[in-house]
Amino acid sequence: MRIESLADRGTPFRIDVDGQPMLACVGETIAAVLLANGKRLLRHTPKRSEPRGLFCGIGVCYDCLVTVNGVPNQRACMTLAQPGAVVKTQRGLQEWAGEKR
Repeated sequence: MRIESLADRGTPFRIDVDGQPMLACVGETIAAVLLANGKRLLRHTPKRSEPRGLFCGIGVCYDCLVTVNGVPNQRACMTLAQPGAVVKTQRGLQEWAGEKR
């Protein structure tokens, strides 16, 4: 359930997260959109498959890695949501262009 505030949040648009449409607003990070829509689990660790979500919120810890428009290992707390973005939660570190990151 989305929490509404009294503040003007900007122009709304939709993004796709794991196949589900979510409402976002201009200027919000992907992490903010996910939290506002009740999604707390963002990835699982590579070795033990432990769940991770938003931790620091300032791009230092890398716990919020997601795949955005096919590009893996993007920090949700640092990446602005864009209209039509396709976001996928991750299991471990993903490969991109043949490299393990």
